[in-house]
Order: sequence, then structure tokens, then C-alpha cells
Amino acid sequence: MKNLLMKIYRALYKAYGPRHWWPGETPFEVMVGAILTQNTSWKNVEKAIQKLKNKGFLSAEGIRQLRKSQLAPLIRSSGYYRIKADRLKAFVSFLFEEYNGDLKKMRRERMETLREKLLEVKGVGPETADSILLYGLKKPIFVVDAYTKRILSRHGIISEQASYGEIQDLFMNHLPPDERLFNEYHALLVHLGKTACRKIPRCDSCPLKEIKCLK
Repeated sequence: MKNLLMKIYRALYKAYGPRHWWPGETPFEVMVGAILTQNTSWKNVEKAIQKLKNKGFLSAEGIRQLRKSQLAPLIRSSGYYRIKADRLKAFVSFLFEEYNGDLKKMRRERMETLREKLLEVKGVGPETADSILLYGLKKPIFVVDAYTKRILSRHGIISEQASYGEIQDLFMNHLPPDERLFNEYHALLVHLGKTACRKIPRCDSCPLKEIKCLK
């Protein structure tokens, strides 16, 4: 399985090159993006983040001092903005309660312990928690999303009923715990899902079409 997973990675990297993901000037900006990107496009998230920047509130302390009624309009472009304002406030409260608002202190926490704590924060599910860990804190954990599941199931590597944990374990158990590898691999799978392995697949343009998987 390791050989197959690395063969897929190399084919995608050769086709698409480095994806430079996750875009963000600071770890906190990445974390905000991970929360805001739920159920919306990144383009809409960028608008919300830029607005927070322009108003001087794109920091843990900045969001902390805003009321939800003040924060929500600033992130309107991200959709479900009242719900997401609530989630951002919950995350920032967690950050201050557990780590005094210090991301360096947060990063020193053992990954498994930190993940458990993140999953208890309102509105933070496995994908968001793992995005915060991998992209925001550079922890070696593999992020799974709908694109990953679609691609792997179409190639017969997993079943369509596979859980988040089962798919994550496939990567974590067969690849070295390398943050940079996990970062690039997930970003490449997302790009493949957006360009070729769409809901209506464009198999002719797929870099994986020549790879013999388990089908």
C-alpha cells in the first residue's frame, strides 16, 4: 500500500507541481481560514479574511474583543456567517482558556491531546481540527476531505462507506509521519478533485489514469 500511495503522490506532483497550500501570512490566519472554509469556496473565505485584516481584527485578541454581532458582518462573504462567527469566538475562547492565547504554547501540546481538545470546541469537526493541526501548527497529521474520499473510492482503494478515521489511518499507517508530505499530498488531492475527479469525472485528463490501483 505504501508503494501505491507514493506512486499516486509522485504522479500528482509531476502533473501539478507544489500547491503552496495553505495560503496564509500567519498560523492564526490559517486557523481562521480552516473554520471559515466550511461549506464554502476559498474565494469567499479570502474576502472575509481580507476584511478582517483591513479592519485590524485578524488576530486572536482582535476577534476576542469583538461581539458576535460585530464579527458576523465582517465575515458575511464566507456564508453561514452568524454560525461561523459563533465558531470563531468559541475557538478563540478555547485558545485563551487553554493556552493564554499563545499559539507557540498550543503547538507544544502533544498532537493527540490537542486534537482531542480541538474536537470538543463548538463547530470544530475532524477535518477542521486536522487542518488546524497540519496547516496551522505543522503537526504531521493527514487531512481527509470529500475529494480524498471520492478519488480513493473511485480507484477502488477504499469503499464508499469508509469513515474519516479509516481513510486517515490508510495514510498515517503507511506513510512516514512527515508534515510536508501530508501537506503537499492533501493539497494535490484537492486539486485533482477540483479539476479532473469531479462529480462528473474527466478521466481523460486524470494524472492517475495509468496507475493500476485495486480495481
